[in-house]
Amino acid sequence: MIEIFLKTLPFFGLIGLGYGAGRSGFFPPEATAYLTKFVFYFALSAMLFGFAANLSLSEVFDMRAASAYLLACAALYLLVMGIAFMRRVRLEAALIEAHCSIIGNTGFLGVPMLVVLLGAYSVPTVLLVLTLDMIVFSTLFVILITLARDGRIDATLPRKLIVAVAKNPMVVAMALGLAWSATGWQVPVLANEFLTLLGAAATPCALFAIGASLADKKVERLQIVSWLSFGKLVLHPAFVAISALLIFGVDPAVAGVLIAAAALPVAGNIFILAQHYNAGPARVSAAILVSTLVSIATVPVVIAWVTGF
Repeated sequence: MIEIFLKTLPFFGLIGLGYGAGRSGFFPPEATAYLTKFVFYFALSAMLFGFAANLSLSEVFDMRAASAYLLACAALYLLVMGIAFMRRVRLEAALIEAHCSIIGNTGFLGVPMLVVLLGAYSVPTVLLVLTLDMIVFSTLFVILITLARDGRIDATLPRKLIVAVAKNPMVVAMALGLAWSATGWQVPVLANEFLTLLGAAATPCALFAIGASLADKKVERLQIVSWLSFGKLVLHPAFVAISALLIFGVDPAVAGVLIAAAALPVAGNIFILAQHYNAGPARVSAAILVSTLVSIATVPVVIAWVTGF
């Protein structure tokens, strides 16, 4: 346990360094925005392409693992929405709270950290979780919040969703990597060295960017924020563990990666959705900050547990 905790400290240390740089004003919001763009469009995409290019589609899309993850997320989504309705919050806020409970920071934190801590065997499952988060759940949220506001689905919505997914560089990178893998060709040496070099920048830059993006976050409505953080850091991995191990009988090694991915803190991109739809952005912002801070203690516990699988 102590050994795992010590291994996670450098990752969270980089987040803390970014946070300090942001809070001090040395790294202003504009710099954070451009660093995030570099990670999102270049470094992390290069890393994901490299991972996917060495995997087959069947290795990534394990239907049993995907079904277990989807069932767990659906159950937790309904639970969090139900509790939100009991508090008499409006539907848009209930949806964003439910979204906070199931969408972790898999891209910027999970991919760099879990692959290092859990080993190369974790790559296909981490990519599976990332794909489900970006395509299935993001699409579901937009559809539900559109229904909540307009009472109907606009005929142009499917096209807009497809365009949005097609413009996501991480989705494109994984799709291109899998397409390259399907050809059976090896990635040329020079191209592979370029991608490796660029992808190596993803881990430190992504973690620093996470910290810097938290610098302007404030904690408001602590009771609700604590509940949302508890839902993401404790209930989400617990629901995934029950679904994967007891209901679907997922291979323990694969289940361990699913559980570890579910234990990640609330993803930063949920704040963008909350702000865009004016659906409780303050509480989402606070949940991102609190869950990230608390995850310093909870993530090592979960990883220590699943490595025993």
